[in-house]
Amino acid sequence: MRIWSLHPEYLDRQGLVACWRETLLAQAVLAGRTRGYTSHPQLERFRDAPEPLSAVGAYLNGVAAEADARGYRFNRTRIDHGEAEGVGSLIVTTGQISLEWAHLAAKLLVRDPERLARWSQVVIPKPHPLFRVVDGPIASWERARAVA
Repeated sequence: MRIWSLHPEYLDRQGLVACWRETLLAQAVLAGRTRGYTSHPQLERFRDAPEPLSAVGAYLNGVAAEADARGYRFNRTRIDHGEAEGVGSLIVTTGQISLEWAHLAAKLLVRDPERLARWSQVVIPKPHPLFRVVDGPIASWERARAVA
């Protein structure tokens, strides 16, 4: 499961669709509709939110907005809390953003080198709209390893 802290605009088609599907799965886990993935580490940041399902809804809305911008049609009726206004923001660290940026670059190098080239001048990537960046190390829940 990869629920990116990066802004969805950076994701290639495969990454955007996978992020949508995986976040829908995370929503199902948090809503108690599935027994799988209940211990997945990326769910920690949503579980720590005051309203976990609203936070996931806000995240899904951000992914759907990017899909809309690209002319894709993600079914927003699948978002349990689609009206997730006023959720606030979740925290993501600079270390986490840097790790994810390197991780995404490695994926784009193989899957979509043109997209990677488009973003090659970005030094500090934007986070997903749900997140606010603060200085800090890689998140404790992260299982991906830094790219050398």
